[in-house]
Amino acid sequence: MNRTPEEFLPLTPSILHILLALSAGEKHGYAMMREVDELSNGTVRLGPGTLYRSIKRMLDDGLIEEAGERQDPTLDDERRRYYRLAPFGVHVLALETERLERLLTVARQRQAKPLPARSSLGAT
Repeated sequence: MNRTPEEFLPLTPSILHILLALSAGEKHGYAMMREVDELSNGTVRLGPGTLYRSIKRMLDDGLIEEAGERQDPTLDDERRRYYRLAPFGVHVLALETERLERLLTVARQRQAKPLPARSSLGAT
């Protein structure tokens, strides 16, 4: 993998939400789906197919990694895989957050300006 973090931007909504979910700590797939639903107030819903395709892609790209040993494997299904942000993923998420902050700043500045009169927009 010789890609720069900037090459991943902008992130898709699914990838962004998964990275945000993992920024709070290691999670398995179902926990990620629940967290994304919560973070987005239900506006981003990941089905299993989208989630696991995204996980595979993020693993291949070095954004996330499979977590090692669980604290208490007897309390969990041994087939369940846990994932965490890789250092590269932390960097990509930080860059995307900065990009979105700049975009939001511009959006807020433009909304603060009065809208042009309808006649100047060519409307009749």
